[in-house]
Amino acid sequence: MITARKRWLSAAVAVLAIFATGVSRAKAEDTIKIGILHSLSGTMAISETILKDLMLMEVADVNAKGGLLGKKVEPVVVDPASNWPLFAEKARELLAKDKVAAVFGCWTSVSRKSVLPVFEELNGLLFYPLEYEGEEASYNIFYGSSVPDNKAVPAVEYLMSKSGGEVKRFVLEGTDYVYPRTSNKIIRAYLKSKGVKDEDIMENYTPFGFSDWQTEVAAIKKFGLSGKKTAVVSTVNGDANVPFYKELGNQGVKATDIPVIAFSVGEEELAGVDTKPLVGHLAAWSYFQSVNTPENKAFIAKWRAYTKNPKRVTNDPMESRQAMIGQKVKSPSGFEVVMGSNHHMAKPVMIGEIQADGQFSIVHQSKALPPKAWSPYVEANKGKVADWSWPWVCGGCTSPRFAAN
Repeated sequence: MITARKRWLSAAVAVLAIFATGVSRAKAEDTIKIGILHSLSGTMAISETILKDLMLMEVADVNAKGGLLGKKVEPVVVDPASNWPLFAEKARELLAKDKVAAVFGCWTSVSRKSVLPVFEELNGLLFYPLEYEGEEASYNIFYGSSVPDNKAVPAVEYLMSKSGGEVKRFVLEGTDYVYPRTSNKIIRAYLKSKGVKDEDIMENYTPFGFSDWQTEVAAIKKFGLSGKKTAVVSTVNGDANVPFYKELGNQGVKATDIPVIAFSVGEEELAGVDTKPLVGHLAAWSYFQSVNTPENKAFIAKWRAYTKNPKRVTNDPMESRQAMIGQKVKSPSGFEVVMGSNHHMAKPVMIGEIQADGQFSIVHQSKALPPKAWSPYVEANKGKVADWSWPWVCGGCTSPRFAAN
C-alpha cells in the first residue's frame, strides 16, 4: 500500500498533468526535481528549518521505495534567509533555472505573497503548509492548513465559552505584517458580531525579531485589570516568541489570570523556552505531538529515527505535509482530511494547554471544519467564492489566468 507521505508527493507530481510545462520537465529528466523553499537562517529559521528537514525525510522515504513514476525525486534546497524579496528571487530560480516540478515552501504570508506572482507568471505549483489569514485564492497554490474560518474564529469562540473561561476582553498581539493584521481584522469583525465593544479589544504589533517585551507585556497586564476576564490572542511569529514568552514568565502573567492563545507557537518554538511559568497558556492548531493515534506514534518514531534524535519534536505544519490533493487521507492527528476544490483543506481545530515539559495537553477538539478562503465576517467578501473544479470559478481570486466572476 502506498503511504500517505508517498501519496502526498505522488499527488504533487500527478497534478502536473494540468501544467504542460511541468509534465515535459518530468518526462525529459531522469529525476523529478522538487524545490524546498524555507528560511534556514534569519528570524524565521526557528520555525522553518524543521520543515526542510521533514521534506528531506519524505524524499528519502519515497526514493527508498523506488521513487515516483520510475524516477528518483531530487530535492533542490534553497535558503531565502527570512528575506521576503529573496523568496521571490529563489522561487524564480527554482522554476526557471532548476526546472523543478513543484515547490514546497514558505511560512509567513509575506513570503507567500512575495512568491505568488512568480508562480502565476511561470505557471508553477506551490504547496504551502501553514495556517494563514485567508482572503486569497490562487490556481497555482495549494494551501495545506487552516484559515481563520476553521481555526482563529473557532479558537476565539472557545475562549468566549464556559470551557474557555468566558473571556470578555481581548488583546490582539501580533507581528507587524499581513497575516496578523488580516487575521485580527477578521477576529475583530467576529467579536463585534458577538457584541464585544471596541474598548474591550486592544491591538498591538511589533517587528519581526522583536526582543524587548517589557513594555508590551506590562500593557497587557494593565489592560487585564478592568475586572473582565481578559485573554491574549497571539499571532507573534518566529524567534520573537522566545523573549515574548520569557517576559510573560518574568512578569508573572499566569494562564489563570490572562491566558495567551497562540496561533504560531508549537512544540518547536517552545523547545528554547522554560515552559514551567507558562503552564496553562494555550495554542490553537489542527495537530499536536501529544495526539494519541497509531498514525501519530508511527510518524513520531519515523521522524526521530531519521533525525537520530529521540527527543526531536513534531508540530502542526509538519502534519500538514501528510495531506494530499484530491483524495482523502488519514493524517497523524487521526482525522481524514481532504484538499477541497478551493485549494484549501478541511481540518479540525485543537486547543492545547502548555505543559511543563514543553508539550501540549489537548483541552478542546472540533470535528473537521470546511474552510472558506474568503471570511464571511468581512463585509467586502460577500459573494466571493473560490472553486477550481471544472468549470473554474474564482470570485475575487488573484490569478490573472482567470477572470473573477
